[in-house]
Amino acid sequence: MQRREFITLVGSAAVAWPMATRAEQPARLPTIGFLGSAGPSIWNEWVTAFVQRLNELHWVVGSTVAIEYRWAEGRKDRFAEFAAEFVRLKVDAIVIGGTPAVLAAMQATSVIPIVFVAVGDPVANGLVASLARPGGNVTGLSNQTRDLAGKRIEILREVIPGLRRLAILANVGNVAAILEMRDAQAAARTLGYEVITLEIQQAEDILPAFEKLGDRADAIYIVIDALVVTSRASINALALNARLPTMHGNRESVDAGGLISYGPNFPELWRRSADYIDKILRGGKPADIPVEQPTKFDLVINLKTAKALGLAVPGTVLARADDVIE
Repeated sequence: MQRREFITLVGSAAVAWPMATRAEQPARLPTIGFLGSAGPSIWNEWVTAFVQRLNELHWVVGSTVAIEYRWAEGRKDRFAEFAAEFVRLKVDAIVIGGTPAVLAAMQATSVIPIVFVAVGDPVANGLVASLARPGGNVTGLSNQTRDLAGKRIEILREVIPGLRRLAILANVGNVAAILEMRDAQAAARTLGYEVITLEIQQAEDILPAFEKLGDRADAIYIVIDALVVTSRASINALALNARLPTMHGNRESVDAGGLISYGPNFPELWRRSADYIDKILRGGKPADIPVEQPTKFDLVINLKTAKALGLAVPGTVLARADDVIE
């Protein structure tokens, strides 16, 4: 081979190699931005349910879809940061739990589809125009928690016959929590209870709230929110120290020492959210996908906590429980 021919051949190959390398690079997978308002340890079962349903719908993580996880650990200031990051990453859809996180994502984008899971009243909080016709780029599943406030207080009434004074702990930095707090206040006052409201906005507010409460309550209603779920162990410890039975909206808080929870089955809601993502990744528009409500509700009672409080839970309540922790 002549020297000139050899140089020409090598030069041609040098040009061809980068082109071949680019051709061999895998196409970008459809990507889901997953924004958890609390932490991964709390949401483990929920994430598992979500991913399992995705697999059933032929969206296999790492093979046919990618997921970018971000965890706010109950810190409201991180919602906007993570939402903006998803926009920069150009994710194909965002799935979020918690009203404040959804509102932050809505401020960050009006284009990327957003699927919310377990939020408070999505119409009253301005997330969608209506349940049947959400409009815009947002849809998902509500937790129907406002409708359950009265039911939770009725359960407390059964368990604590001498209940007269009810404390309500709520993160007033969350518009959904404010609405539920008001519903709980109204339901308690209808029963003739004295209501003491404990307003918090960060974890550092919890201890002072309990100190201010003192012995002025017979039980405490905890309004579900990423902040209180993240702080569930400390809230339950403070309540137990004050001899206060607690009512929660999620079973994880009862697993962490709370007395009772009544609310939607969160793993089921997260499982169903995968169907929304499936429709969107296949071309569906959030504006045309109706918001759905929970279909399964759980009553969970912690008898270890009841014993520590010296409280006898009536057999009629135990018989209705979906799970009893002993």
